[in-house]
Amino acid sequence: MAGVPAQRAKQVEKHAFLQYAVILLLAAVIAVPLARRWRLGAVLGYLAAGVLIGPSGLSLLVNTETISTISELGIVLLLFVIGLELSPQRLWVMRRHVFGLGSVQMIATALAISGLVFMFGLGWKAALIVGLGLALSSTAIDLQVLAERKELTSAHGRLAFALLLFQDVAAIPILALIPLLASQQESVGFAAHAIEVLKVIGLIAAVAIGGRYLLRPLFRGAAGTEIPEVFTAAALLVVIGTAWIMEAAGMSMSLGAFLAGVLLADSEYRHEIEARVDSFKGLLLGLFFISVGMAADVQIVVREPWLVGALLLGLLGIKALILFGIARGFARHDSEQSLALAAILCQGGEFAFVVFSLSATNGLITPAQRDLLIVVVTLSMAVTPLLVIGRSKLNIGRRKKESLPFDAIVDETPRVIVAGFGRFGQVVARVLRSQNIPLIAIESSVEQVEQTRRFGSKIYFGDPTRSDLLRSANVGSAEVFIVATDDPDSNIRTARLVRRLYPHLKVYARARNRQHVWRLMDLNLDGIVRETYHSSLVMAQQILEALGMPAETAKHRVEMFDAHDDELLKSQYLVYDNEAALVQSSKEALGDLERLFANDLKRDQSAATNDARN
Repeated sequence: MAGVPAQRAKQVEKHAFLQYAVILLLAAVIAVPLARRWRLGAVLGYLAAGVLIGPSGLSLLVNTETISTISELGIVLLLFVIGLELSPQRLWVMRRHVFGLGSVQMIATALAISGLVFMFGLGWKAALIVGLGLALSSTAIDLQVLAERKELTSAHGRLAFALLLFQDVAAIPILALIPLLASQQESVGFAAHAIEVLKVIGLIAAVAIGGRYLLRPLFRGAAGTEIPEVFTAAALLVVIGTAWIMEAAGMSMSLGAFLAGVLLADSEYRHEIEARVDSFKGLLLGLFFISVGMAADVQIVVREPWLVGALLLGLLGIKALILFGIARGFARHDSEQSLALAAILCQGGEFAFVVFSLSATNGLITPAQRDLLIVVVTLSMAVTPLLVIGRSKLNIGRRKKESLPFDAIVDETPRVIVAGFGRFGQVVARVLRSQNIPLIAIESSVEQVEQTRRFGSKIYFGDPTRSDLLRSANVGSAEVFIVATDDPDSNIRTARLVRRLYPHLKVYARARNRQHVWRLMDLNLDGIVRETYHSSLVMAQQILEALGMPAETAKHRVEMFDAHDDELLKSQYLVYDNEAALVQSSKEALGDLERLFANDLKRDQSAATNDARN
């Protein structure tokens, strides 16, 4: 009979788990569609759902710690996917933005906030920790909002990611600093923490070296089984395993996952891995936002609305001013991009919860101060989507998308999909149709669709960046996808989506210029064609001939230029985010090209002399 109470306890625990799962899923299913319908974004919907069902709302769920622990995996998976987009070479290229501008943002924000709270009577140690904690922004919310708005590849999106990456790294020494500041024997604490820092560096090196030699064989073996579930398990094992190792060493789980992603960025399994973990990432990330909303103590807002409001406005204002100055003064962005960066990063971050909780435990701040700071950070995270929406509405020059319904695509079995049917896509399609190759043409411009249909061409109106449209076009059964859209941002979004959803497809893309080529090279496409490059070479050859150069010589010189420029394009790809390096390489390339042509001219003259002698 002794086992009966234990069995009942297990049944109660199982029932509670099922109840939590049902309530969480129901809250997400109701709140997120409503938030999207009101154009507030999914993040705000998750936060509102958390507040509603949490202890400060209807108290449907009270155990926030368990939910928060599980939901942290959402951030881990998010950073892993971001890491997959960055090869070690590209990460090295970003070092100026990550470590240069990232350190400027952290130091400037921490000093400004610390100085302000110190003036209001907080001790210097507590003021320093409050400044450092509030200098952090929310990686989860910011990257999610940028992804929803398709702005991750924009200028402010890339800078935002660099700053967030530095903040994730900086969170480690901040946590190490808290017990040091709380310790009475500071000299002993410094020596102990110096050893801890060396351990951290050694662990990062061990993960990087070990992952370099172990990860690819692991995925090669998983792929060899040809069982999708095994490959998915291998991907989750790498992410969660690396995060666990980092956490066991007292470091950030998200940093470990990011390192694992970077190590696999050059892998041939990159896109397949991303597709496998994407659904888990979205679900767990939503759970994280709900847990943040549940943890908010709304009663503090009711008791002291003016204090909370002042602190919230102060936090947003200080960080926004500093971020705007960094983007405008250091990164040389225009006012619109600088304002966009300020709007997306001016909130507090989820890591501040850990910083302030640990600070209260060590006696640096009081529990009441901790609760107040956590509420302010939570509210700043909640208003971020609203700030981003408000910022975007200031851009009155932004073109609005057509509101006409997209065409339905049924009973089509294409071998080729052409996305974008302007002057570039039409020529490609004409060649393919002349060879009786089945294809589907998709165009997002109403005017272009109507103009094309007047000439009898079959074309569908739709947005190729929408996954539902791609499914209706039966893209999964096609062999080749051609991205011929004119807008570079739409072009890249389409290529990224197709590469992620349909990794078996061969993807070819049209590029407007060199910068566009480099951004497309990040996606490892099967082919990239610059839209005016080859026609420019044809004209250059004709001009050389018109100036008296023999046709064969002119053709040879243009081919030499083409080969040289192709190598230059590949070498500049590694530094395309560094304007100074680009300028320097362009100058060096011009000198190399002149010497190359000079040597070729000498060879021609020498050959002509030998022919004359013979």
